[in-house]
Amino acid sequence: MASDSSSSEGFLTTRVDTVVNWARSNSLMPLPMGLSCCAIEMMAFAAPKYDVARFGSEAMRFSPRQADLMIVAGWVSYKMAHTIRRVWDQMADPKWCIAMGACASTGGMHRCYGVVQGCDNFLPVDVYIPGCPPRPEALIHALMDIQENVRNEYSVAQDGHFGKEMPAAAAARPRVLSSGGADVISPEGLYHQQ
Repeated sequence: MASDSSSSEGFLTTRVDTVVNWARSNSLMPLPMGLSCCAIEMMAFAAPKYDVARFGSEAMRFSPRQADLMIVAGWVSYKMAHTIRRVWDQMADPKWCIAMGACASTGGMHRCYGVVQGCDNFLPVDVYIPGCPPRPEALIHALMDIQENVRNEYSVAQDGHFGKEMPAAAAARPRVLSSGGADVISPEGLYHQQ
């Protein structure tokens, strides 16, 4: 007596965006811009103790053509800012940026004419990491934030449209659900739920 094998096999339905964003978020390739002391913590982040390979980002790429996540670690001088921006422009889209440490985020203790007061003056920064220097765990948390952004805010439909304003991609999973199942609720609704 033969059993029907087609009924025992399962199937999966999903969206192309969800699969592509899942694959993209779990294979980020960082380009390390280690400019000062935060670079030591960034090296520890890639070492076996913290094991960034769990997140698929162990392959540090030193070529902008192969990287999609720039980690600016340390204070940035005005002379170096031009080089960093040139490397950023050479990276292929989509790309993301992490400002690691107080110096990369705001200039830190270096309030002088030669240091840029935050790399967001010349780069679009996605995640800021506070601290002087921040721990490798903080960089792992920032990487997880970037992965969440990639999964929820990017659409494959944006790849083929240049120069056109595209609507934001719908989140793969809503952050807060109301009792009726709506994706978005107001702050007042959080306090006055039944």
